[in-house]
Amino acid sequence: MKNTYKSIALFLGCTLVLLASCQQKPKQEKTDDPPQQEEREVVKPPKSIISLEESKELYDNYTRNRVESIKAFELEMNDDENFKVARWSTYDFDEVKQYIAFVEQEAKKAKVDVTTLRFYFANYPNKEKFPDGKKVVHPRQNSIFIVPTINVDGQNFGFYIGADGEAKLIKDKTQVYQKGLGENNPKTQKAYASFAPSLAPQGGDQSLTMNRGSSGPPPPGDF
Repeated sequence: MKNTYKSIALFLGCTLVLLASCQQKPKQEKTDDPPQQEEREVVKPPKSIISLEESKELYDNYTRNRVESIKAFELEMNDDENFKVARWSTYDFDEVKQYIAFVEQEAKKAKVDVTTLRFYFANYPNKEKFPDGKKVVHPRQNSIFIVPTINVDGQNFGFYIGADGEAKLIKDKTQVYQKGLGENNPKTQKAYASFAPSLAPQGGDQSLTMNRGSSGPPPPGDF
């Protein structure tokens, strides 16, 4: 009988020790190393990056070949000796990222692939407001506007999103408009103006053209 009690006591003791060891959490090894972060792929510079020397040359070429001509033209047309020729257009960096993301989103919904971003030279009107009522901050100043393009039959065309959600070519609208104005002939513009279609978004059309950044003379020290 004594042997039986001893056997039961030994069995219970071993069981309690085993249960206690199972419930203990494994100790974590101490380390002074910081947590590892996922390595990002290194972005290589695009082929279109140019040197500072080349950009300075381009800037100076514009100064010699364009700035004085623009000044002379504006002085002749408006008798404004204080007119300063715009040398740049600038956009907020986060806004540019938002613009690209928006274009990609709209193109994806329309099931088309954006091929390029086309930068058009532009000139602000000599008036106080745009057709939508927003203020013309820099009347008569040169600017740019940006148009995304898609490839159609081997050629890139600017596009917008129609009210039906499909990608539409800008040229299909502007060519009709241009013909309505007699190919920009001043003698026929007035006669055809009433028949020209509006280029403003209509019936839910979504423009993808970006403009209205900031522009002006160069800040001190750039070039």
